[in-house]
Amino acid sequence: MRWLTPHDAKPLLTDGGEIAFLDVRESGQYAAGHPFFAVPLPYSRLEIEAPALLPRRSVCIVLIDDGDGVAEKAGRRLASLGFTDLAAVEGGAPGWARAGYTLYEGVNVPSKTFGELVEHACGMPSISARELKARRDAGETLVLLDGRPLDEHRRMTIPGSTCCPNAELGHRLPLLVPDEATPVVVSCAGRTRSIIGAQSLRELGISNPVLALENGTQGWQLAGLALEHGADRGYPDRLGDDVLARSRERAAAFRRRRSIPLVDAATLEAWRGDGTRTLYLFDVRTPEEYRRNRYPGAVHAPGGQLVQATDRWVAVRGARIVLSDDTGLRAAVTAYWLRCMGHDARVLDHDATRPVAEQSIEEIGLVDDLLPRIGAGELRSLLEAGAVTLLDVGSSAEFRRGHAAGARWAIRPRLERLGLAPGSRIVVAARDWPLAELAAIDLAEAGLGPIQALAGGPDDWRAAGLDIVATPDDPPDADRIDFVHFVHDRHAGNLEACRAYLAWETNLVNQLDEQERGVFRPAG
Repeated sequence: MRWLTPHDAKPLLTDGGEIAFLDVRESGQYAAGHPFFAVPLPYSRLEIEAPALLPRRSVCIVLIDDGDGVAEKAGRRLASLGFTDLAAVEGGAPGWARAGYTLYEGVNVPSKTFGELVEHACGMPSISARELKARRDAGETLVLLDGRPLDEHRRMTIPGSTCCPNAELGHRLPLLVPDEATPVVVSCAGRTRSIIGAQSLRELGISNPVLALENGTQGWQLAGLALEHGADRGYPDRLGDDVLARSRERAAAFRRRRSIPLVDAATLEAWRGDGTRTLYLFDVRTPEEYRRNRYPGAVHAPGGQLVQATDRWVAVRGARIVLSDDTGLRAAVTAYWLRCMGHDARVLDHDATRPVAEQSIEEIGLVDDLLPRIGAGELRSLLEAGAVTLLDVGSSAEFRRGHAAGARWAIRPRLERLGLAPGSRIVVAARDWPLAELAAIDLAEAGLGPIQALAGGPDDWRAAGLDIVATPDDPPDADRIDFVHFVHDRHAGNLEACRAYLAWETNLVNQLDEQERGVFRPAG
């Protein structure tokens, strides 16, 4: 693995070639401050998430850590898995800051920043919480659509709203509005999805007046208004032939107007065999539709979320991105926004509801299920005898809520800090089984062992006689590098956290340098 100074690494991020700039720190460290183009790939989950994020093993990968040696560990692991072009940034994130480059707080920063740029560039009309309430109280008919997924809608929403995730808005609008004159208000939890969802309808030429709810559910709370919890007003799942036909017409017109390229199935299969370019194939429809049928090899990435959190699915800048749906509308709108964000996104010219011959898709298996198990009953005896060390490598939040008595919380990048003696017998517990496997790799390489994994989960452990205890202050906040402390309680009624979050979001554009701003075309 070669080393790059921050000054050498930064130009590579936008020089036109493919590059994966991966931040291998844990989620809390990443959210506390990271380079603008860095994609999170925590070392504790490296081999679990790498296959989807890095489909091509010869792609150029640049790693950044906290200047603590984790990038070297990650580089060795990736090299052992067949990745060949590996580099790391000298000094990690602290070195990046010392070089004069901004470290951005929060998550999904490019997508959030893009939303703010769109609002300014497109003159997106908005409505405040107070104005919305006043108009509804006066008896005005408005359709209020929550542009988030159903699980977020259920958690909290504006009273009376209907869940219709952003990519579904144009596709399902005929079933959600009574006519073409009724105003439509798009909401979310903050700003980005309200802005992008509302502007999507405007881009499609919808006749209805369209507004974004200013600051979403957080703005509603700050206005002293109560949210609704447990709402279950979802979008209509199945559409009639007339609505589908209208969706196809809108898709074709939108693609022509915005010059969004189509890709046929033959070209897609040729690209799958191209070892010189990275390819992502995403199905941008709803979870229900994806489960019923899909193009072979397509990964589910709901279109609204793909725009909202692009770095969750796409790690390689400059990669080819192909989007699949049925009528082409959801794929076209999603492709449009991704292209405005600087990605090479295209629409697959195939109805995902029509069956095709299954293709042989190469899968990279990175995690082996080889760690021997031990039952909770046997572990109890060993603990009572002081003959074993029990490490819980689940999340710090899970550990605080409940873990086996006698367990120590551990996280993969800091296992060496536990001070375990060589030859120590270790049992690793995790509710997410692969985490135990990955921690065991590093423990074994450090000369520890034998190593076993605790079978089952907390219910099984309790049933076998292990005490399950909660420790609200253990691990301490300072050690919880996997927890995103950044205004984490803004959805739990903390109004100061809401204010801080909204101030952060609106200030993102002010932090951009020329290179970072230059990748975006917010007005199409």
